[in-house]
Amino acid sequence: MKRLLEINIAVVFLFLYVPILTVVAFSFNSSEQTAVWQGFTFNWYAALFEDAALWRACRNSLIVAGAATLIATVIGTATALAIERHRFRFRAALVRCLYLPIIIPDIVLAIALLTFYVQARIPLGIISLIIAHGVFNIAYVTIVVRARLQGYDNSVEDAALDLGATQWQTFWRITLPLIAPGIIGGALLAFTLSIDDFVITFFTAGVGWTTLSVHIYSLLKFGITPKINAISTMLLVNSIVFILLFLRFREKKEKSPSL
Repeated sequence: MKRLLEINIAVVFLFLYVPILTVVAFSFNSSEQTAVWQGFTFNWYAALFEDAALWRACRNSLIVAGAATLIATVIGTATALAIERHRFRFRAALVRCLYLPIIIPDIVLAIALLTFYVQARIPLGIISLIIAHGVFNIAYVTIVVRARLQGYDNSVEDAALDLGATQWQTFWRITLPLIAPGIIGGALLAFTLSIDDFVITFFTAGVGWTTLSVHIYSLLKFGITPKINAISTMLLVNSIVFILLFLRFREKKEKSPSL
């Protein structure tokens, strides 16, 4: 029985990761077609650095992801602190609503945002993109910071207040450093999700604000080439780096003394 379980796990992992490894491998294919391997080359990666449209899409992605992450981190952290420290009306409803952007399909959220923009007469562009990415990232940041606040010992802050510190001094010197791993971890997760998002971006982006994911989709209309594989590999590396950083901060949280 144990042997069968091990084989099942191996098959599942192969099913999940072999296609990804294939994309990475064929990004080094010297042929212009991905169906046949003809040799090893870095030419497709060199071609990326000469693609002005690609770099423009990268710039747009970084601007949107950076701004959305900042907004989501500030609002998400404040929301987590409010939920964990205070009991107020509709608190339970707020907690449940936080999970909606995570649970509902991206296509539903994208259509809802687009409908809101049309009704509110908000033009599609950089502002609409940042708002859209901030909306679904707030939930992720809030959940990560709330996990950090679980078991938080308020006596540390009470001691600081008894020693003459103000509320703001206590927050900046006591609370913020203690929950910083959760905040940074949530921000890294939000940035990664924003960079990788396609569906919501496709519905809420205006003319001239094509992000990297949408740019890749436009290239697919002309067929899959090793250049697309190279872009996908770079996105994969970006996601892995930020996820590893996120896990590093989570590990730091778990190893740190109880709050």
